[in-house]
Amino acid sequence: MWRIWLLFDPRRALVALFSFLGVLALLIHFILLSTDRFNWIEGPRPAATASSNAPLPAGR
Repeated sequence: MWRIWLLFDPRRALVALFSFLGVLALLIHFILLSTDRFNWIEGPRPAATASSNAPLPAGR
């Protein structure tokens, strides 16, 4: 295992690894925030009821 670090610079490899994991974590969190079920900031949106989707009566 120690021979791998002879091929790669440890500082550069670790910075690249942590950068990738940070971007991946932000991406996952933003994807979850865009869903209705897992949005922990705004909470779930109220579900549309049948009465709000009903057509208006034929009027005058």
